[in-house]
Amino acid sequence: RRLVKAMTKTVLVFLCEGFEEIETVSPIDILRRAGAQVTVASLTKDLHVKGRSNIIMSADVDLDAVKDQDFDCVLCPGGPGTKHLREDARVISIVQRHHQKSVKLAAICAAPTVLHQAGVLGSKYTAHFSVKETIPDIMEQAVVVDGNIITSRGAGTATEFGLAVVRELISKEKSDEVAKSICYM
Repeated sequence: RRLVKAMTKTVLVFLCEGFEEIETVSPIDILRRAGAQVTVASLTKDLHVKGRSNIIMSADVDLDAVKDQDFDCVLCPGGPGTKHLREDARVISIVQRHHQKSVKLAAICAAPTVLHQAGVLGSKYTAHFSVKETIPDIMEQAVVVDGNIITSRGAGTATEFGLAVVRELISKEKSDEVAKSICYM
């Protein structure tokens, strides 16, 4: 039992007003199916956060409760609320600290701009076309893995993104197992 606990991968997911629901829920669900311990942290003290499509999601904690903890992966969902992530000094600090420790960083849709803001986005990445002025060299792939950084395009690539995070964080076998269980083609 202790060995299993020690091997469990931990993931921090930021949740802010205007988050893109599919890009948030799909990776969280896929990671949890793979056995990861996912902590969803609200940027505010309010744990009930409204997404871009007015769906309210409950966070596990507010960010202040976990901002000093270390995780195996930090995941930034996209959506119009991404600007709140870029403007939050705690988010930028967490991303930078985890990057220095060679931890997996995952960002989808507009969220690679958060990695850019933190100064950690490499030269190979993808993102939603709407952020091309901020990060112009967007690759035309659903998911791009560049070292410890995993990026993806948007809501339509959220499942593939979640599976890629599982593959990079846990294993290809676990990613394949989850993909099969959800009938991912």
